[in-house]
Amino acid sequence: MKKYTIVTTCKLSDSNKDSIAAINPMIEIIDAFHLHNAEQEGDFSRKAEFDAILAGADIVYALLPPVNLINRAPKLKWIQTALAGVDQEVYDDIFHSAVVVTNSSGIHGVQITELVFTMMLMFVKRSPFSLKMQEQKRWERFIPALMSGKTIGIIGLGNIGKEIARVAKAHRMTVLATRRSIRKETRARNVDRLLPSAQMGSLLKESDFVVLAVPSITETFSLIGRQELQMMKASAYLINIARGSVIDEPALIEALRNGTIAGAGLDTVTSEPLPPDSPLWELPNVIITPHLGGRLENYYDVATDIFCENLRRYLEGRHLIKIVNKKRGY
Repeated sequence: MKKYTIVTTCKLSDSNKDSIAAINPMIEIIDAFHLHNAEQEGDFSRKAEFDAILAGADIVYALLPPVNLINRAPKLKWIQTALAGVDQEVYDDIFHSAVVVTNSSGIHGVQITELVFTMMLMFVKRSPFSLKMQEQKRWERFIPALMSGKTIGIIGLGNIGKEIARVAKAHRMTVLATRRSIRKETRARNVDRLLPSAQMGSLLKESDFVVLAVPSITETFSLIGRQELQMMKASAYLINIARGSVIDEPALIEALRNGTIAGAGLDTVTSEPLPPDSPLWELPNVIITPHLGGRLENYYDVATDIFCENLRRYLEGRHLIKIVNKKRGY
């Protein structure tokens, strides 16, 4: 019976590793989390040791792939990422290889959606202003807005976008969305108008909230720039839970400063961590969270369940789930 060497660079618990090992007695799991983490922090002092481990890998289970993985792992057949997104620039060498890539899409919808609606409610209820008054021990009443009845535009109706649409309908919102795979306007479950990407301008003009839920691919780089921001209502808010690269950040800062749009909720930014000198920190119409939208206390338990299901399929020669289309990048 063939032995399968699985190298994991995820920070797995013993129970996670036991779940993987229990699938087949011929599985060997090598935990390379600390070696991979050291390289991510710029420490390559144990590179030779890590190279030797990767050289024997049949399968890699990672959050992000090790640098130059294809050259370092000549036996590699399959990589499973514990993330939903696979940034093209990070996976460039893998995308140009025969290695199969699978992701963990579908496990982020609920927590990211909760963050989206937290930000939206904070804006309509002016929570940042109330918190500032609390710090100053100041009592100044105002009339908050309603989210109910507003229009939300979701750019990217994937797994996360669909969950956002479902919750938006529960809040009695009108839901617009775009999807790359359609060619003409239609409808979808919980979506009043589903538009092709070419009609994104209509969504921007009509929405009170624009939510970015697209993958990080070449086509979405600087998807929202000065022209797109100018299409939005002056009363509208932009929410980004995708990647910082999908927004032209200088153009966004300009739009926030001059009132082109009312505000922005940003879970992702161009440079992470956000530099201390970034103007985004000081703008009163910005809510910033440190890229935590997809995080869960038991994240690796859920992600490892997906990996284990795929591992069973792989060993049995069956079709894997959540395969990444390398041409599309997701």
